[in-house]
Amino acid sequence: MRKIIVFLFLVSSFVGFSQEDAWVYFKDKPNSTTFFSNPLSELSQRALDRRTAQGIALDLIDVPVYQSYIDQITTSNGITVKAKSKWLNCLHIRGSRDNINALKLLSFVSSVVFADKTLNSQNTKIKAKVKLTPVNKTMQTAVTYNYGTSANQIQMLNGHLLHQMNYTGSGKIIAVLDSGFQGVDSALPFQRLRDNNQILGGYDYVNKSTNFYTRHSHGTMVLSTMGGYKDGQLVGTAPDSKYYLYITEDAISAFPYNENPVEESNWVEAAEEADRVGADIITSSLGYFGYDDSSYSHTYSDMTGNVAFASKGANIAFEKGIIVVASAGNEGQDQTEPHLGIPAEAKNVI
Repeated sequence: MRKIIVFLFLVSSFVGFSQEDAWVYFKDKPNSTTFFSNPLSELSQRALDRRTAQGIALDLIDVPVYQSYIDQITTSNGITVKAKSKWLNCLHIRGSRDNINALKLLSFVSSVVFADKTLNSQNTKIKAKVKLTPVNKTMQTAVTYNYGTSANQIQMLNGHLLHQMNYTGSGKIIAVLDSGFQGVDSALPFQRLRDNNQILGGYDYVNKSTNFYTRHSHGTMVLSTMGGYKDGQLVGTAPDSKYYLYITEDAISAFPYNENPVEESNWVEAAEEADRVGADIITSSLGYFGYDDSSYSHTYSDMTGNVAFASKGANIAFEKGIIVVASAGNEGQDQTEPHLGIPAEAKNVI
C-alpha cells in the first residue's frame, strides 16, 4: 500500500510540475496613447508608407505589448517567456500547469490558453479580426536574364515572363521565415545580394541572437530560389529584391522542444518584425500540424483559416498590407494527413 501511495504522489507531482506551453493574453494596452502620438517609435517610415499607400489606418493591434505586463509575467514564479506578440497581445510561456494557472489571478490577464487543448475550458478561443485590402501593381520595362541551367525551373512558373515585364523584385522587401541561413554570408550564389547590400538584416528567434547565418541550410536553399544569382547558371525569381532573414523554426533541438508550438509564436513575432521594418512580402516554407508532444498537435477541426496561432498572425500580416506566401506542406500523398499545414491554411495566405 505504501508503494502505491508513493507512486500516486509521484504521478500527481509530475502532473503538477511538468512543463507546459501556453499563451497568456492581456486585457488592454495602457501604452496606446504613447504609441499613437509617436508611431515611429514602433514602426519604420516604410511600414507607415505601406499602410498609407493601401489606405490602412493604424489601430490598437499596432501598439506593442505593455512592458510592465511582460516584466510581471517574466518574474512570476516558475514561468519562462519564450516569445511575444503585439498583434495578439500575448506572451508564449512555459512552466508548470499550476504556475501557469496562477497567472489567471493577475488583474491584467484576460485569459490563459494551453497548447494542450484538453487543459482549456471551452471559452478560451481568441478570435482575430481580418479584413481584405486591395493591392495595386503597375507594369514597367522589359528585362531578360541568362538563366542557364536554371531556365527550366523559372519557365515552369512563368517567372521569365514576369522578368520580361520588369517584375524582378526591384524596390520590394521580402522577409524569409525559415530554419536557418548557413552559408548565405559566403556562398557564391549570394555574392550579388551581398555586393548590392540587398540583405538588410535578420534575427534568430530560436536562440534570441543577431547571428542569422547559422543553425540550418533550409532557409539558404529557399532564399536561393528567389535571390540566388550566377550569370548563365542560376537566376532566382526575385534577384533584385532586398531581404530580411528570420530564423523561427527549431530544426536542431531534441524532443520535446524540436517540433513545438513555440515555433508558431516565433513565426508571428518575426512577422511583426517584418511589418515593423516595412516588408512587402513574407515568404515561409514552413508548416505545422503535428508536434513532438502529441497533446499539442492540431486536429483537422483547427483548419478553419483563423484558429491556429500562426494562421492568426498571417492573417493580421495581410491586414497590415503584406502579401504572405507559405508552403502547402509535404503531406499531399500521406493519406493520414493529406491537408495543408499552418499557416498555409490561413484565409489570406497564398
